[in-house]
Amino acid sequence: MTALRNTTVALIPDAAPFAIRAERASDVVAREALLDACFGDNRHARTCQRLRDGRAPAEGLALSVVRQEGQGRLVGTVRLWHVSAGGKPALMLGPLAVDATCRGLGVGAALMNHALAVAKARGHGAVILLGDAPYYARFGFSGLKTGELSLPGPFERDRLLGLELCEGALDSAWGMIAPTGALLLKPKAERKAVRARKALQIVPHAA
Repeated sequence: MTALRNTTVALIPDAAPFAIRAERASDVVAREALLDACFGDNRHARTCQRLRDGRAPAEGLALSVVRQEGQGRLVGTVRLWHVSAGGKPALMLGPLAVDATCRGLGVGAALMNHALAVAKARGHGAVILLGDAPYYARFGFSGLKTGELSLPGPFERDRLLGLELCEGALDSAWGMIAPTGALLLKPKAERKAVRARKALQIVPHAA
């Protein structure tokens, strides 16, 4: 396994440097606000969200971009998730988001390249995403091997793209893309409530 290290990204001479690092618990509020700003309030109803709900991201592949000045404000995020692509193990990438004030500086491209490099270093064979083909083609994504795959909800066929990190990883991929990542543990308070309810159910009633 390759350790994930902070990577300083020099974007353009006049821009403040950015760093790509592993997501931290302290990033969650800023990450969710960024995703809301980029994708709107209905983002949780989108088809790909069904592959993420209740699941943990792939290890080492929840990444944040922060400015290296001031308080290190979060300006970018991407996460990758374990899926079965018609029986083929793969990662589903998304959502990828960059703060509006940082677009055009190469933040998104740097984040994509870093995420794909980490995924390959960790031994993953393929990455799938739902996105604009002209943008993602620069990273090697295409629809050549995703034509027989489906998502658990409505989607645009020409936006379902794949990239093989190992040659042949998506050969003969056919069928529904399904989540396979680790289930998220319920919050501690919720677990206590469940145990309390179960305890009440087995206590004998007084005569």
